[in-house]
Amino acid sequence: MEEFEKPQVSMEEDTEMEESDAVENPKASQKSSSDSESSDSEEEADQNEQLLALEYELSTNPSNYDAHVQYIKLLRRSAEIEKLREARENMNTLFPLSPEMWMEWAKDEASLSNESNFESVEKLYERGISEYLSIPLWCEYLNYVQEHDPKVRDCLADGISKARNLFERAVTAAALHVSQGSQIWDAYIQYEEAILLTIDQSDIQAKEKQVQRIRSIFHRYLSIPLASLKSTLLAYKAWEVEQGNSLDAEPGDVLGISSHVASGYQKAEEMYNARAHHEEQITRQDISESERFQHYMSYLDFEKSFGDPARVQILYERAITDFPVSNDLWLHYTHYLDKTLKVGNVVKDVYSRATRNCPWVGELWVRYLLCLERGLAFEKEISAAFEKSLKCTFSTLEEYLDLFLTRVDGLRRRISSASGDGVLNYSMIRESFQQAADYLSPHMKNTDGLLHLHAYWARLELKLGNDLIAARGVWESLLKTCGSMLEAWKSYIAMEIELDHINEARAIYKRCYSKRFSGTGSEDICHSWLRFEREFGTLEDLNHAVQKVTPRLEELQLFRLQQESKSFTGAIDQREQTLKNTSRERRKSGSSAIDEQPPAKWQKYTSQNKKLHKKENTQGLNLAEANDGEEKEGKVEKKVNERQMKDTKNTTSRLYKDQCTAFVSNLNITAKDEDLHQFFSDVGGVTAIRILHDKFTGKSRGLAYVDFKDDEHLAAAVAKNKQMFLGKKLSVARSNPKQGKRESLAHTAPGEEASNQSGGPGRSVSKESGEDSKGSRGRKRVENIQLKGKNTFAVPRNVKPLGWTNKPGTREEEDEKPKSNDEFRKMFMKT
Repeated sequence: MEEFEKPQVSMEEDTEMEESDAVENPKASQKSSSDSESSDSEEEADQNEQLLALEYELSTNPSNYDAHVQYIKLLRRSAEIEKLREARENMNTLFPLSPEMWMEWAKDEASLSNESNFESVEKLYERGISEYLSIPLWCEYLNYVQEHDPKVRDCLADGISKARNLFERAVTAAALHVSQGSQIWDAYIQYEEAILLTIDQSDIQAKEKQVQRIRSIFHRYLSIPLASLKSTLLAYKAWEVEQGNSLDAEPGDVLGISSHVASGYQKAEEMYNARAHHEEQITRQDISESERFQHYMSYLDFEKSFGDPARVQILYERAITDFPVSNDLWLHYTHYLDKTLKVGNVVKDVYSRATRNCPWVGELWVRYLLCLERGLAFEKEISAAFEKSLKCTFSTLEEYLDLFLTRVDGLRRRISSASGDGVLNYSMIRESFQQAADYLSPHMKNTDGLLHLHAYWARLELKLGNDLIAARGVWESLLKTCGSMLEAWKSYIAMEIELDHINEARAIYKRCYSKRFSGTGSEDICHSWLRFEREFGTLEDLNHAVQKVTPRLEELQLFRLQQESKSFTGAIDQREQTLKNTSRERRKSGSSAIDEQPPAKWQKYTSQNKKLHKKENTQGLNLAEANDGEEKEGKVEKKVNERQMKDTKNTTSRLYKDQCTAFVSNLNITAKDEDLHQFFSDVGGVTAIRILHDKFTGKSRGLAYVDFKDDEHLAAAVAKNKQMFLGKKLSVARSNPKQGKRESLAHTAPGEEASNQSGGPGRSVSKESGEDSKGSRGRKRVENIQLKGKNTFAVPRNVKPLGWTNKPGTREEEDEKPKSNDEFRKMFMKT
C-alpha cells in the first residue's frame, strides 16, 4: 500500500533536500513551508470532520454499505492501522467484501513487514477467496505464499507439498475460467519449473520425475477450453524442445505430440469456439448491466445443456462476482446445486454466501435451513442460522411465516426420527411456535396463514406434546385475536369432534352461533350446529339447538332482505338519475337539430296557405319527435318500473285510492294470510291482506299491507302495535306513502287529464310538443288524437284560446266540425 510504504522510502533524502533549499533561499523556504503546513492542517481538519460524520452515521445506521466503504478509504489515508482493521472487521460481519477490498486489506497487513504476521495475512486471503471468485486475488495469494512462507520459499518438502495443494485448490476453483484461467495454469507451471531448477543434475530420477510432473500439467492445461489455447500449445512445444524432444510438425500444429494430447486439444478448441461468442458478450464494455445479466443467463443455459456441473458452477461464480446482490441469480444457483449435488459442503457454503449477499430474501433462508438439515448439521449450527435469519428484514409477512414453519418442520422431523444430537425436545417446538405467534399475530389477524400456524401448533401439542389443555389453549389464544374468523371456530370444533369430545364441541357451538361472521358465515355456523346435533346429539339436544338457531336465522334473513332492498333501491335511484341525465341530453340535441332545420317553402299557395302549411308541418314534426322520444324513453322506464313494481303489482292501485290501509312489519316469515286475519279478528273490518314476498326466492319479506273498510277499524288495528305475534313483536302503522311516489305510480298523470279537458285534441298536441321542446318530464304519450273527415286539412285552425266558450246554435259551433279539402277550397273561392 502506497500510504504505508511512502514514509520508509526516502525520508532522509527528503530531509536533506529541505535543508539545502532552506540554506539557499531561507525566505522562500520559510514561506513554502508555512503554506504547506496551513494546507496540510486544513486537509487534516476536513478529513477528521468527515471521519466523525461517518462514525456517527455508522453508529446510527450500521447497515449503510457506502458509509463503510468511505470510512475505510479515509482511514487508509490517515494510516490509522488499528481503527482501519476494526472498521474492516465490522463491515465484514455485515457484508461480504469485494475482491479488491480483500487485496487491499492483505497488502496493508503484509506491508507491516512482520514475520509473525504471515499467518494473519494468509487467513485474510483465505477469507477473501471464499466469498467471490477472483483470479487476481488467487494469483496474489499464490505469490504471497511463495514469497513469504519460509518453507515454500526454501523449497522444503513440507513447503512444496503445501504450495502444490494450494495450486490444486486454485485449479479446482478457477482454472476453468475461460478468459482468465490461464493465469492459474501459468503460475502453476512456473512454480514447478522453479522446483526443477533446484534439483541436482546428478539426481536423474528426481529430475525426470519433475519433468513428467510438468508435462502432466501441460497436458491438463491443453485439454481445457481457454482463450489462450494456441499460445499454450506453442509454449508446450517449446518446452518439449528444451527437454531434448524433437517435434517434426510446425509449432502451431498438433502433429508431433502424442495422440491423446492432440485429441484433448482439438476437443478443447471446439468447445472454446462454441463458447467464444458468449464470452465476447459477457465481457463487452459497451452494454448495460441488464444486458450483461441476460447474456450470462443465456450462457448458463448453454452450459447446462452439456451437463457438466463443474463448468456450470464456475460460470455461476463468475456471474455472482459481477452481480453479487442479484437475488434471482442466487436463487437459480442454489436451485441448480440442490438438483445436481443436493448435499455437501459446497452447497452449504454457497447458501451461506447467498444469505450474506441477499439477506432480505426469505426463500434463501428457508432453503438454507433445509440444506443444513439434509447435510445432518448439528442443532447449534441450524439454530444459529435461524436466529440470524430473524434479524433480517423481509418484504412480506408470509416470508417470516414460511421461515418459522420450516424451523418447526425440521425440529418435528428430527424429534420423530430420533436423529437429533441429544439436545432436541418438544419444548423447542413450543418455543418456536410461541415466538412465531407473538411476532405474527398483531400483523396477520384473520388470515389463513395465522390459522394454519395455530392449527399446526395444536396438532403437535396433541401428537408430540400429549397435552390436550395446551392444544385448547392454542385455539383459545387464536380466538382472542381472530374471533370473527369462522374457520378458526370450525377448526377448533373439528379437533374436539375428532377426539370424540361431543360436549366440548357443543359448548363451542353455543359460544359462536350468535356471532356475526362475514358473508354467509353466520348462517353456516347455525346450520353446522344443527347437522352436528343430528349426527351426534340426542333429540333433546336437537330441539334445543333448533330453539336457539331458528330466531337467529330469521333475524339474519330479515337483515339480509333489508340490505338487499336498500341496495336494490339505491341501484334503481342511480339508474333513474342516469336515465334522467341521458334524456335531458337527448332532448337538448333534438331541440338543436330542430332549430337548425330551414322552414319549408311553398311556392304554389298563397301566403295564408304557407302559414297554414308551416303550422301543420311544425306541429307534425313536434308530434313525431314527441312520439319517437317517448317511445325510447318509455321502453327504458318500462323496464325500470317493471323491476321496481314487480312485487307490488297487484297492490299499487288500491294502495293510493284507498287510505284505510295498515302497514305491518317485523312479521314472522312463516306467517300466512289466515294468521294475520286471525290477529285482527278482534278489530274486524279486514277487506284484504297482502304479504310481500322476495322476487327472487319467493320467501316472505316480513312485510304486509292490510286493508280495512273504514278509518275506525284502521285506527283500532293501529292500536295493536307492538303486540306479540308468532313469537315476534309486530309493528302496525297507517300506510301513508309520499305524494311524489303516489303520483309516479298513478296510471294517468294529472297534468295529462287537465290538458285533455282544457283544449281538446289539438290543444293537447300543441302542449305535448311544447313540453317536449322544453325538456320537461312526467308527460305521457298522447294516443287519443284522431283526425276526422276526408283528407282533413289544417286542423289547428279550430283550436280556440283559453276561456273561449261556444253558444249553442251559433256559427262557431258549426265551425267546430273539421272541413274537408273540397270544402276548404270552396270557402276560399267564395272569398
